[in-house]
Amino acid sequence: MNYVKSFVTPYMSKYWKLMSVTVLLGVCASLSAALLIFASGYLISAASERPETILLVYVPIVLVRAFGLSRAAFSYAERMTGHNAVLKVLSEMRVRLYRALEPQALFIRSRFKRGDLLGTLADDIEHLQDVYIRTLFPTISGLFIFVFATVSVSVFDWKFGLFIGLCLSVIAFAYPMLSLVMMKKHQQRSKQQHTKLYHTLGDAVYGIRDWLISSRTLDFLSKFREERNASYETDKELAKRDQNRTFQLHLISGVITVIVGVWAGMQAIDGTILPTYIAAFTLVTLPIIESLIPISHAVERIPAYQEAFTRIQHTEDTARSVFKSSETVDDVPAAADIQVQGVSYGYESEKRQALKQATLEIRQGEKVAILGKSGAGKSTFVQLLLGALQPDEGTIRIAGRSPEQYGENIHQIVSVLNQKPYLFGTTIENNIRLGNPSATMEEVEQAIRQVGLEDYLGKLPDGLQTQTEEAGRRFSGGERQRIALARILLNHTPIVIVDEPAVGLDPETERDLIQTMMESLEGKTVIWITHHLMGMELMDHIVFLEAGEISDAGTHEELLENSTRYRRLVELDRGI
Repeated sequence: MNYVKSFVTPYMSKYWKLMSVTVLLGVCASLSAALLIFASGYLISAASERPETILLVYVPIVLVRAFGLSRAAFSYAERMTGHNAVLKVLSEMRVRLYRALEPQALFIRSRFKRGDLLGTLADDIEHLQDVYIRTLFPTISGLFIFVFATVSVSVFDWKFGLFIGLCLSVIAFAYPMLSLVMMKKHQQRSKQQHTKLYHTLGDAVYGIRDWLISSRTLDFLSKFREERNASYETDKELAKRDQNRTFQLHLISGVITVIVGVWAGMQAIDGTILPTYIAAFTLVTLPIIESLIPISHAVERIPAYQEAFTRIQHTEDTARSVFKSSETVDDVPAAADIQVQGVSYGYESEKRQALKQATLEIRQGEKVAILGKSGAGKSTFVQLLLGALQPDEGTIRIAGRSPEQYGENIHQIVSVLNQKPYLFGTTIENNIRLGNPSATMEEVEQAIRQVGLEDYLGKLPDGLQTQTEEAGRRFSGGERQRIALARILLNHTPIVIVDEPAVGLDPETERDLIQTMMESLEGKTVIWITHHLMGMELMDHIVFLEAGEISDAGTHEELLENSTRYRRLVELDRGI
């Protein structure tokens, strides 16, 4: 099993001392439980014979109290130690997965389904915990108790010892293997249905607005309810089978207990053991079998582990394959010309192409506006430039290389100022330094001056150390955009994509923000994605996208003169 070598063996090797202590404590807890019942059985029998003095039962009384306390102490220590080891493993596993995914943050949407990632992060990694706590630790402890019980009985009667070992092996080996075979199909189906629910949930969260707008809320709820019910029925079937198996195991336990009781009585008749030990030998069977029953449940979970770890491995392999195919940018080129030649791209879920035979050349330092209504292909064009999508036809070259060749390093060439930039719950300075953590204070202050925040920050009591609060909600939209722009300036990328930065701002704030951006980004290539005409006179080139095709292109003056549509849009925008 490859996943054992990848996800279990390395951590067992690293934390073998801690895990060994966990198993040892588990064995001690089981032995304490068995000896507690053994001593209690003996004490009951001895007390029923009316001992001449309390001293004759004093030792059993002390042992009962000692084993009772030690059982609780060992159980608590086992859980503390086991969870300590497992939490260390889970922590490393999460870091491992994060390091595989983090370099491909730009590509996650195109490489993975949200449901797969949600299931991997929320569910699959948790199975790593179950491998140890619910499978490995109880199985090893149970097998030790199995050997201990068989050998202990064999000391008194080796033939009966072999027989009782055979009976106990039904619980320790036969039922676990039978459960594994019978439950495998149901376990895998349950896992697949849970994954499907994650997909549906992911689509619902990100597409809830579209569901509401399209008035298809009831359709979604019906689909989700159907998938949930199917998953519920499978889980209910698993629970029913588990209950049946548990009942059968306890029935077998009762039979074994009766057999041991009969054997103990015969040993007492033969004089091999004292009559006071009959109850002790009979009752001690119960905690021993109780420590073997979890093995069956532990083994049956193996298919679920396999399904979960296969998904984690696939996620890691996919992320690393993309990472290995990328090139490292040692020196960011000062000039990064962009050539888009005959590029077409279509989504599988849509019949029409999102972009069709687009050809465009952008020289370093040019300011180009990409105009078009929603669905015209603007966002697809941005994703293609970032390498998150690869064109079905045509080529894109940035500084002579395709975007996907840069891989994670595309952010050294291209920065993106989104519609709603996110500000983390820390200081303004820390938010700005995200663009370049090694920037000097002088560089930070220069970026602040460039984006026009110097006077505003000077009025704040804590200045740059002012807390932004969650998502930067203490700032207005224009202020958040300026802080994000300062972050981009520290990054020193030759290309900046500006995606609808002034949406929702009043006209005066919008005009000031656009003017500030154009001045601060002087010398950089600016690709302005918008459906609004504010600031078009500042652009070197304007490109119209309509239904994925470039329908018009030119300067502001050229389009005013030659394009009736553009002229009409300008008039409408100015209220003429």
